[in-house]
Amino acid sequence: MPIGQLCDIPFGTLYTLFARWTRLGLWCRLLDRLRRTWRLACGDVAEPSAVVIDSRSCRSAPSCFERGFDGGKKINGVKVHLGVDKYGIPLAVDVSPANTHDTKGIVPVLRELSGKGFRGSALGDLGYRGKRLAKAGQKLGITVKAIARGREGKFLPTGICWVVERSFSWIANYRRLNTIFDRTKEHLVAFIEIAFVSILARRLERLVASEISA
Repeated sequence: MPIGQLCDIPFGTLYTLFARWTRLGLWCRLLDRLRRTWRLACGDVAEPSAVVIDSRSCRSAPSCFERGFDGGKKINGVKVHLGVDKYGIPLAVDVSPANTHDTKGIVPVLRELSGKGFRGSALGDLGYRGKRLAKAGQKLGITVKAIARGREGKFLPTGICWVVERSFSWIANYRRLNTIFDRTKEHLVAFIEIAFVSILARRLERLVASEISA
């Protein structure tokens, strides 16, 4: 049953609130606050010194805001770009047509990271090699490091680089984020942020419950 029916709230009202909160950046700010809270609860500092970057192509409907064909993955749709900390929680999210090269699609993520004050290393696979991307990162105060994460077609975890793969597997559990129908880029980014807000909220709830029972 739709949430609007459960809460007895008209869909139009829910959509208006969602669109307004998205426009105001509420989901991003909420995710950032929960991410810092989780890191502190884990005995870490609030902000990371390194992030892991990666992308994943997702199928999208013809009504989606943009589409492109990823020849390598044979997917017609969009590409989600993430920059996550060592716990797999995003500091920055962006989406593009699936035919966008990783070195180009990750630049808005680097800009968002820089805008939030991040200055450190962005670790990615060999798809992020190139002088142009390295220079773009340097201008933003970010060092892009391309690390080999595979051999003979097999995935090999390197340091914390594997955590972004886990992040993509988490959001794959949300049916809405498997096949994309959103008509605007901003709304898709918002739903990705909401998915991680949901993940962190449940984690923190379990943490509080365990502390109370102890």
